[in-house]
Amino acid sequence: VQILQSGGGSLETGSSVTLSCAVSEGSIASYTVAWFRQAPGKEREFVCSTRWGGASTNYIDSVKERFTLARDNFKNVVYLEMKSLKPEDTAVYYCAATLGPLEDDIAVDRYDVWGQGTQVTVSS
Repeated sequence: VQILQSGGGSLETGSSVTLSCAVSEGSIASYTVAWFRQAPGKEREFVCSTRWGGASTNYIDSVKERFTLARDNFKNVVYLEMKSLKPEDTAVYYCAATLGPLEDDIAVDRYDVWGQGTQVTVSS
C-alpha cells in the first residue's frame, strides 16, 4: 500500500490550501488517516485524524476552526483543507494511514503507511 500526497506550496498569512492524501489499495474508508507535520528542528507532531469509517475526527487545538478533514471514499482520498494559515503552520506535512480503528491516533508509531511529505510555507 502506498500513499500519494499532493498540494502545499508557498503561501501568505491568511490564505488557504488543500492537501490530498490518496491510498493506492483498498478502500480508504477502512483506514484511520492522520496528518502530521514537522517543522525545521522540531519533532513530528500530530495535527488531525479521521478515524476508521469516518465516524469522528480529532484536531489539535491550534488548528481547530481553521483545518478541516474530508473523506471522499469514492475517490479513495482524504483532503485536509487549511484556512487562515499562519507562519507557525510552516512545516512538511505528512499523511499517514493504518487499517482499522486506532485508539491512540496521535502516536507516530501507530501508523503503518506514510506519504512522501509535502512542504507548506507560510510567509508573514
